[in-house]
Amino acid sequence: MKVIDTHCDALLKLQLAKRGEYFNASPLSFSNSEELETNLGNLQAGNVMVQFFAIFIYPDVSSDEKWQHALEQIDLFYTEVLGKNPAMKHMKSWQDFDSLKDGEIGAVLTLEGADAFGNDLTKLRHLYRLGVMSIGLTWNNANLCADGAGEPRGGGLTLLGKEVVQLNNDNFVFTDVSHLSVKSFWDVIELAKYPIASHSNVRALCDHPRNLDDEQIRAMFKNNGLIHVVYNPPFINKDRRDATIDDLVKHIDYLCELGGVKQIGFGSDFDGIGCYVDGLENAAKHQNLVNALLKHYSEDEVKGFAYKNFLEHRPQ
Repeated sequence: MKVIDTHCDALLKLQLAKRGEYFNASPLSFSNSEELETNLGNLQAGNVMVQFFAIFIYPDVSSDEKWQHALEQIDLFYTEVLGKNPAMKHMKSWQDFDSLKDGEIGAVLTLEGADAFGNDLTKLRHLYRLGVMSIGLTWNNANLCADGAGEPRGGGLTLLGKEVVQLNNDNFVFTDVSHLSVKSFWDVIELAKYPIASHSNVRALCDHPRNLDDEQIRAMFKNNGLIHVVYNPPFINKDRRDATIDDLVKHIDYLCELGGVKQIGFGSDFDGIGCYVDGLENAAKHQNLVNALLKHYSEDEVKGFAYKNFLEHRPQ
């Protein structure tokens, strides 16, 4: 069964390796490096139809270097992911999803944290032109747009952040609520035409700031938003670094109970996590989750979780 995965951090790994800061200072190959959980071979083995690639910059990178870091990751997306792998096809519009051929894998650029452009909306418009199709305003820290889930003061969107959400609306770009503070979440819900939680789970089952509570979940579903479950064990089982596929399925069950059977998807967070669900260690293993879900849900419902729900709720 085909899969759409709305979050991975392969670009960061490629950048760190190229900069000589990781992986024994040796560059990685997107085609087959084992260090990449979302390398081409794994995506093909997992029957991934479309993979979203996040641009992510560590908070400790100085503000005057963050734009350069973002450009480096975008360059690696174009040169290493697309340029050396003809099977990878750049998704530049939501209509491109409908033209993928057998054997092709769509590649989507996303931004995790507005730190990359600071308060420079010209840079943001350049990101749209370069193909960024989903933007999360924060990682866990605060920035000029909003407070993140790890910011103690728990503030919401700034005027700049609200302007960014409006620009996302105007450009048919998702606004990603994963990583936002609770107040920022509610500010986004009021403004965003295209909300998505690209990689978040259920807070009632795992009380973690990165997960969504029942009220937030209902608001996402009411506002035509998508919630894509994340494969990171600490977001599945509280205070644990282990999880089973059945543990993750419980989060999908809960989302369905809240009315989201048509608005659930997968957002693995591969290449950004340090521990794994047993049987979901890399992109080649997506079908293990699919097969587990087929024991509980109809084939049509599982196709929805795997890819159809996303296609039906993408910006139009």
